[in-house]
Amino acid sequence: MSLQPTIVSSQPLLVAGLNTQLSLTQYTIASLWQAFMPIKNSIPNTISKDLFSVSVYPDSFFQQVNPATPYTKWAAVQVTSFDAIPQAFQTLVIPEGLYAVFHYKGLSSDMSIFSYIFKEWLPNSGYALDNRPHLEVLGEKYKNNSPDSEEDIWIPVIKK
Repeated sequence: MSLQPTIVSSQPLLVAGLNTQLSLTQYTIASLWQAFMPIKNSIPNTISKDLFSVSVYPDSFFQQVNPATPYTKWAAVQVTSFDAIPQAFQTLVIPEGLYAVFHYKGLSSDMSIFSYIFKEWLPNSGYALDNRPHLEVLGEKYKNNSPDSEEDIWIPVIKK
């Protein structure tokens, strides 16, 4: 695998949705999306139909990776403002900064892309991991559990 990302400078992103605490060993992502999908259309001010899978990790998560360490996972949509967001939803401001954006095609359950990003690409990239949310943008070509599925994986980076 040798995917080359596009480096983008992102403005702050506003997202609204649902979140839960999980870990790599207690990866209960399906129930989060099952709760979110039937009610997502009640979120006003959406920018597009793209779905955002957002991971907010504790500061030390990547220094000492422990599969049992909890982090916050979001199922969300991007919005122009938080005005009139129903109480059933939480909101998050994703701070501005650089992202390495990898266009990935394949099964969403295949975690080898993340192994490649963190073990091969990042150490040789001239960038270091930044402590901001990680994103997976699930656009119109995203097909859950299909080998033809496409998504963009956004990894927060800073220049070394």
